[in-house]
Amino acid sequence: MAETDLSTYDNSWYSPKAGWIKRTLWHFTNHLIFNNGLFPFSSVKILILRLFGAKVRSGVNIKPSVNIKYPWLLKVGENTWIGENVWIDNLTSVEIGNNVCLSQGAILLTGNHNYKLSTFDLMIGDIILEDGVWIGACSLVCPGITCFSHSILSINSVATKNLDAFGIYQGNPAVKVRVRDVE
Repeated sequence: MAETDLSTYDNSWYSPKAGWIKRTLWHFTNHLIFNNGLFPFSSVKILILRLFGAKVRSGVNIKPSVNIKYPWLLKVGENTWIGENVWIDNLTSVEIGNNVCLSQGAILLTGNHNYKLSTFDLMIGDIILEDGVWIGACSLVCPGITCFSHSILSINSVATKNLDAFGIYQGNPAVKVRVRDVE
């Protein structure tokens, strides 16, 4: 049986679709403006995201202490809420629909590593959150997941498979526990 050998790790195939200058500028901007708990101005954050290439629609509310890996790989629909300490770790595309709620501490994780290979290769997968989705506090959406219309991932749950429309999911891994009734 082979052992993991991180000295052989090679993700040279991966490109964040931006040069080092843009990535460096974003790193400092993200730290000073978005990760900063003392900067509450959502409208300024939206303007900055757009300047860095994010597609952000109207009515978006971004709370303090949010971490976004690469804004140029981010689309956010109308009237979406992004809560405190949300981490959008978007090594690839993240699409967030209209009227979506990302509660505090939620994580959208587009990358992981292949533990079956000794080289621990990087794996990435897009995340899509359709309209009306609610990702509960401290929950995690894994790479390659689609949360279909109005689905809910309950507090402290992990989405390892797609969430059905109007399904309410709970646990680790998250399982469907009931159907959401929206009046």
